[in-house]
Amino acid sequence: MRAANILNLGIKELRSLLRDPMMLFLIVYIFSFAIYVAATAMPETLHKAPIAVVDEDRSQLSARIIDAFYPPHFVQPNLISQREMDARMDAGLDTFALTIPPGFQRDVLAGRSPVIQLNVDATRMSQAFTGSGYIQSIVDSELRTFLQGYRSNPTPAVDLALRARFNPQMNKSWFGGVAELINNVTILSIILTGAALIREREHGTVEHLLVMPVTPFEIMAGKVWAMALVVLVASACSLLIVVQRMLKVPIEGSIALFMLGTALHLFAATSLGIYLGTLARSMPQFGLLIMLVMLPLEVLSGSTTPRESMPAFVQYVMLAAPNTHYVMLAQAILFRGAGIAVVWPQFAALGLIGACLFVLSLARFRKTITTMV
Repeated sequence: MRAANILNLGIKELRSLLRDPMMLFLIVYIFSFAIYVAATAMPETLHKAPIAVVDEDRSQLSARIIDAFYPPHFVQPNLISQREMDARMDAGLDTFALTIPPGFQRDVLAGRSPVIQLNVDATRMSQAFTGSGYIQSIVDSELRTFLQGYRSNPTPAVDLALRARFNPQMNKSWFGGVAELINNVTILSIILTGAALIREREHGTVEHLLVMPVTPFEIMAGKVWAMALVVLVASACSLLIVVQRMLKVPIEGSIALFMLGTALHLFAATSLGIYLGTLARSMPQFGLLIMLVMLPLEVLSGSTTPRESMPAFVQYVMLAAPNTHYVMLAQAILFRGAGIAVVWPQFAALGLIGACLFVLSLARFRKTITTMV
């Protein structure tokens, strides 16, 4: 009867989820629109950055510099006066404001080193950092071309043969789409299981379960397999429709192997969600707890920043987090086409961490039920 109880309790969770329109909307949103937006709007990309130019020289050289700023990196430059510059930057209309002083072309031809002022709105940190380098390169190139009378490409001392593997186009959306999918699998699995437990406590249905011939293990196992199944199906649909078809991300490895790794990760993540659900006494408390737990898990897992760039202590600590190993195996399979011979250490780590989290969550769940009785 134990297997039948687990099956029926899981079906009850699925029916309860179908009657929750907000959770259904969250599932659809987080595996469709959220992934597409995160992949196509990577923050470090310089795209249509607003720039204004104060041209006090009105020379041929200043006109060449202004004409060198064009889409897609920059919008068409706005020609403004010196008095307008501060007001426009205070209003957030321009990220960059370039001031070309009077007599600029004359000083360049005379061999002097005139100064061009570049004002940057550093609150737009990613564009400010990337755009400043682009502007410096553009101005240097136009100056060199103007003085030489022709545009040349200097031959480097060493010919670097660049071979970009796994992402030959260096398309940031390829990395962003998969990274967002990995993060959303972890987020949603924890939210669904924890919210399912708290929802039963708030609705008073936990008391009904306590008088039934079911054990805490069966109650918890029913929630784990039901919520894991929902996230597994949603992630598979997102991978095939959003990532592969809409974002055109080529999948190098086996999707079946990736889904197997996802199922193993969901075992650990849903167990963690149960544990967090036993700590929180209401849905608002659970939401605050999620923010405290998920931010370190996402930032330090290696999905957005390489783990090698983190302090050694953080790298060792994060080996206890299931999503760290999930990120490793997902990137290895989807990007590099790795097989089970390469990713089996991550599978073993996920199984061990999942078992530990399940036992810990079950002990906490039993204690919570005991106090309710």
